[in-house]
Amino acid sequence: MPRPDRPGRSIVLVGMPGAGKSAIGRRLAARFGLPFLDADTEIENAAGLTIAEIFARYGEAHFRDGERRVISRIAAGPPAVLATGGGAYADARTRQALREAGAVTLWLRADIPVLKRRIAGRTHRPLFTGRDPEDVLRGLMQARYPFYAEADIVLDCGEDTPEVTTIRAERAIAAWQPPSRLPVALSANAYEVVIGRGLLPRAGGLLAPHLPSRRVAIVSDAAVAALHLPTLRAGLAEAGFEIRAEVTVPPGEGSKRLPMLEEVLEAILAAGADRGTAVIALGGGVVGDLAGFAAAVALRGLPFVQIPTTLLAQVDSSVGGKTGVNLRAGKNLAGAFHQPRIVLADTDALSTLPARELRAGWGEVAKHGLLQGPLWDWCEAQGPAAMAGDPDALRHAVLESCRLKAGVVVADEKEEAAEGGRALLNLGHTFAHALEAECGYDGSLLHGEAVAVGLGLAASLSARLGHCAQEWPGRVMEHLAAVGLPARLGDLPRGFSAEALIGRMRKDKKVRDGAMRFVLMRGAGGAFTTSDVPPEVVAALLRDEGAAA
Repeated sequence: MPRPDRPGRSIVLVGMPGAGKSAIGRRLAARFGLPFLDADTEIENAAGLTIAEIFARYGEAHFRDGERRVISRIAAGPPAVLATGGGAYADARTRQALREAGAVTLWLRADIPVLKRRIAGRTHRPLFTGRDPEDVLRGLMQARYPFYAEADIVLDCGEDTPEVTTIRAERAIAAWQPPSRLPVALSANAYEVVIGRGLLPRAGGLLAPHLPSRRVAIVSDAAVAALHLPTLRAGLAEAGFEIRAEVTVPPGEGSKRLPMLEEVLEAILAAGADRGTAVIALGGGVVGDLAGFAAAVALRGLPFVQIPTTLLAQVDSSVGGKTGVNLRAGKNLAGAFHQPRIVLADTDALSTLPARELRAGWGEVAKHGLLQGPLWDWCEAQGPAAMAGDPDALRHAVLESCRLKAGVVVADEKEEAAEGGRALLNLGHTFAHALEAECGYDGSLLHGEAVAVGLGLAASLSARLGHCAQEWPGRVMEHLAAVGLPARLGDLPRGFSAEALIGRMRKDKKVRDGAMRFVLMRGAGGAFTTSDVPPEVVAALLRDEGAAA
């Protein structure tokens, strides 16, 4: 059999005593053409004592400290296959060292009968000396399994022979695709946006390193909970998380109200949440905004996690820490900046979206394209494929949108820049928020659909004022229509009054000293903020687009 491609990083096997780490590790090393190292052997060679003698003479704490140093040294060196002792991966600093070294960790998982048979008669395992093996194994499983769940790959080996398990391990390593990790490098509240497939089933292991405890409260909406909550629940349980509360709200923008915020807060606190309990938002932008605001104000601030399940939330609202609810006066007028500890964007969740919801998310992707420049050219080329469900195109859209937004947020976290800055992310939104408010947030107009129309209007306004070439409004609208989004005011199923829309814009939170502020464009990659827009020009544009006077 030909040797598989040689990995460019170390492979580290973790698991219980008797899981076969050394037997599988040797075979994997031979197949990959890498050196094989056994952590216990390396420790014994360094100390000049057996593991049992180290335990007896110096105790377990001394052994674990030495074990951590040995594993860290090996992981930082050239690629190898490393078999670790059963307790090694339970050490937080060891897990951190392996993550920082970029090693691939593989958990060999076996049940108690298999483990018990394999360790029978072995005298060099001090934890089993004079004790019932099954009792010891059960205790170790309870203590260690939550930490093993942080491994990159989990392989159930069962009764398979070492040869069969090695082949399965090799295939699992070859098929493994690490998620993309984008840093949001804020000075005080830095975090990662993790983007990839299959993240929900591994949520517990991915979240654990970033949270102060393994206690959480989950906020979702009824539609998303039916689809994804069981998977999240199982992923958290595997890593030993306690779910203190599960709160579901009705789907739709109507849940972003103060009365619903109060209900969410009462449910979380009644369940016994303390300051170490993290609030997880599982759902779209509405859930993220609502749950994030609840996390910001409950007990004066709880840790917060975003697990966005819609395209719109994955590319936009889950990143940046803006949380809030709507008031009768307008959208998002009550809220707080509250950054998440981590964002998990599982792109597999996008396959469950209704087509309209997926298209609505593209409104924000197109906005990011217009802000970034080259991404706009990609949107025009690949937008139809993404809207047809192409997973690679969708992953690219999420990754590049988050990359752009992370950079903007780091430069202007709380939208305090006098010009430009984070306010640029509101391209098309002055119009969009007015349209949504006029519709009463009743679900007849989705946020991304409003943004799409807003982008067309922003491009048209820019052209009227001489800021961009006359081709841009048509180009923007043509792309939006090509992916199935409403591109013009007349594409919406109801009429609007120019006077009413401008009245809404005057109450927008971006207004300064009574003057409406717009984000306009000179072209893709050339957005800017301005208050120098005559209201009569805006009114004329709206009337020309079909709004009543």
